[in-house]
Amino acid sequence: MCIVRKKSILVVDDSIVVRAALRAALANHGFDVICASGGKEALNCVAQGMAIDLIVTDFNMPDLDGDRLIEQLRHTPQARRTPILVLTGGMDQQAKDSARRAGATGWIQKPFDTGKLVEAINKLAA
Repeated sequence: MCIVRKKSILVVDDSIVVRAALRAALANHGFDVICASGGKEALNCVAQGMAIDLIVTDFNMPDLDGDRLIEQLRHTPQARRTPILVLTGGMDQQAKDSARRAGATGWIQKPFDTGKLVEAINKLAA
C-alpha cells in the first residue's frame, strides 16, 4: 500500500485575517497548513523539525521582516532548500531584489489569487 503524504505549507503573516484566508484556501486544495504569526514563530516551527514542503511569508512583519526571516531560514539546515514564496501587498523592484538576494524563490501579490497560489505551490513543492 502506498501512502501519499499531503504537502505541508508554513504560512507566516502577522495578520490573523490573512492567515485565516490562506489556511482556508490551501486546506481546501488538500494541503496541510501550519500558521505562524511572525518570523520568530516560523523559525521555532522549523527548529522543531516539522516537515515543511514550502513556506509562504509576508514581507513586512513587526518582529522579523521578510528579508531577515528568509536569510535565517536559508542558514537553517531544515529549510535551506525549502521553497519560499513572499506574499505581499506591494513590492517595488528594490524589495524584490532584496528578497531574491535573501533567498526567496518567488512572490505573490496580495490580494492573492488562490488558483495562481496553488499553481505556484504545486510547481515549487513538487
